Amino acid sequence: MTATPYPFTALVGMADLRLALLLNAVSPAVGGVLVRGEKGTAKSTAVRALAALLPGIDVVAGCRFSCDPGAPDPGCPDGPHDPDTGTVRPARMVELPVGASEDRLVGALDIERALSDGVKAFEPGLLADAHRGVLYVDEVNLLHDHLIDLLLDAAAMGASYVEREGVSVRHAARFLLVGTMNPEEGELRPQLLDRFGLTVEVAASRDTDERVEVVRRRLAYDEDPAGFAARWADEESALRERVAAARALLPRVRLGDGALRQIAAVCAAFEVDGMRADIVTARTATALAAWAERTEVTTEDVRQAALLSLPHRRRRAPFDAPGLDEDKLDEVLRESGGGDDDPDPGTDGRDEQGGQDGPEGPGGPEGPAGPDGPAGGQPPRGVPEQAPPSAAPSVPEQRTGSDGSHGSEASDAPSEAPDADGDVGGAAAGGPGGERAAVGAAEPFRTRRLDVPGLGEGAAGRRSRARTAHGRTTGARRPRGTLSKLHLSATVRAAAPHQRTRGRQGPGLVVRRDDLREAVREGREGNLVLFVVDASGSMAARKRMSAVKGAVLSLLLDAYQRRDKVGLITFRGAEAALALPPTSSVDAGAARLEKLPTGGRTPLAAGLLKAREVLRIERLRDPSRRPLLVVVTDGRATGGPDPVSRAGRAARLLADDGVASVVVDCEAGPVRLGLAGALACELRGTPVTLDELRADSVTALVRDARTTSTARTVRKTRRAA
Repeated sequence: MTATPYPFTALVGMADLRLALLLNAVSPAVGGVLVRGEKGTAKSTAVRALAALLPGIDVVAGCRFSCDPGAPDPGCPDGPHDPDTGTVRPARMVELPVGASEDRLVGALDIERALSDGVKAFEPGLLADAHRGVLYVDEVNLLHDHLIDLLLDAAAMGASYVEREGVSVRHAARFLLVGTMNPEEGELRPQLLDRFGLTVEVAASRDTDERVEVVRRRLAYDEDPAGFAARWADEESALRERVAAARALLPRVRLGDGALRQIAAVCAAFEVDGMRADIVTARTATALAAWAERTEVTTEDVRQAALLSLPHRRRRAPFDAPGLDEDKLDEVLRESGGGDDDPDPGTDGRDEQGGQDGPEGPGGPEGPAGPDGPAGGQPPRGVPEQAPPSAAPSVPEQRTGSDGSHGSEASDAPSEAPDADGDVGGAAAGGPGGERAAVGAAEPFRTRRLDVPGLGEGAAGRRSRARTAHGRTTGARRPRGTLSKLHLSATVRAAAPHQRTRGRQGPGLVVRRDDLREAVREGREGNLVLFVVDASGSMAARKRMSAVKGAVLSLLLDAYQRRDKVGLITFRGAEAALALPPTSSVDAGAARLEKLPTGGRTPLAAGLLKAREVLRIERLRDPSRRPLLVVVTDGRATGGPDPVSRAGRAARLLADDGVASVVVDCEAGPVRLGLAGALACELRGTPVTLDELRADSVTALVRDARTTSTARTVRKTRRAA
């Protein structure tokens, strides 16, 4: 990586992103930025370019924890400090790699020295480096859960705690959290999402001239980074001075009662959780006023602040993308009494580019974003209003009969009588006449937990039992690499027999490296949940398919909460298709499910064989992540020679591979053939009906079983008496 970062003022477009980053540079109390967007949109480039604009900070010379000489941390491990040893250094931007260890993040204690010498030998981690600076996490949505928990604790308390079996170290850790993510790879936990002050959606521009300018500047930078940065040095200096001036003005900005009432009304109208949204919006509006060189917060400041601070905090249905209805926002602002006395945003001494000097100013063709620039709404600026080319056209609510005629689908419950091939609706094998319009999913519900038997060693999650870095201690072993989780009693037992031969004198325990033992812990792991969904004609009854989609959507929501990867295979007509390759983006699976059409024959064997191939490839990519196969079908198999026997052979192949499986039986009606149960036997898996999939149904069964058991015990006691 080059030592010369790309200049912030050379960025083209991305007004929302530049504005959000600049507001955090003006007021770190805003709380950071989460940048969401597709790959290749310069998210990381923009964030790294921010570091050059941050003002320097006063630190105690030689302090590894960046203590302020005016108010040093009394608990600093390097303290106490002499107040006369201050120096100025640039603010740091510290990058947290997705694969970082816990010790790399919070720091590590030398356990051996702590036990043998009683010395707190502490090596600071990235949280110490980021204190009073910026902590940047690229692909933050892929960060491991235990690291997210540590980040949440540090962000909430402003301090980092390192605990190792009776030895503890604490140091201050207040930082600006900036993260980038591609939503296609999975969403963030709500707790971490709420820790980001602002959120911005970015997308590649569809404007030809703008794209040309992006490529031209990038090629010039790659050819000569230092020379390119030198050409933008004046603009960088001017923007740096403007940030410093806005910081100096910030304490004098007044947030009036009218603006504060508007903020409260907007947050209440959009039903955001908690009070952090109100506070962040108020701080953002104040920073916007300071950036515009004003000392009074206006309605326009409140509006832009809400567009940046609320989209990721509002309550929404599962898998809905963050966003804010701007018409509703304007209506709430009007009803809350603002706007009449506000100064005209166009008469505050700024031009359309936020105070910059024309088309070739610091922000390129648009200039750096000012408070009158676009801010955070949906859709992102630069994206055309029409649907993207990949968007599927809507499917009319009709079906085509085998004779080419069109029939209405006004009825919600068409006949489910099977045709000669066992399929419903008279669909030809895979022909266009068999395809029916996609139906919506029923309301999702809380499902029972489906897990993989045995003990795994996969990535930490919340589904199946596994050996993990966190959880209950089940034993001890010799360390594998650097010791991180000391098992104190096992270490003492290993060292105790050798004290005399080691010449021990006094109360101290003589501990050698060979005596150290680390704890073996058991927690839960995330799995690869691969859905194989029957979309054939036998599932095409509208009410049934709606219920099936609701069940799969519920399982997808459960997979998201349990930190699983998911994949989706569908089979209908003459073949099976991988609708969603295994990914952490559960909402992508929900989107594919929603558009799933039905009709045609039932190639069950093809669906199972496709699942076996996908699992084989994933086993090579991630051997430690155990799969859970969820087959959603009524068990019918039609099409091709001997379809039932072929499906049975495919199921036995999966069973021989040791794949844990669950068969969700979707058969309906008064006469049931039990084919899904037979398939579960071939897979050596667990059969469940749609009703049994609900957690409340399982709870009721357990409650009934306990009641029956208690009644039997009472009867036996009475007989004995």
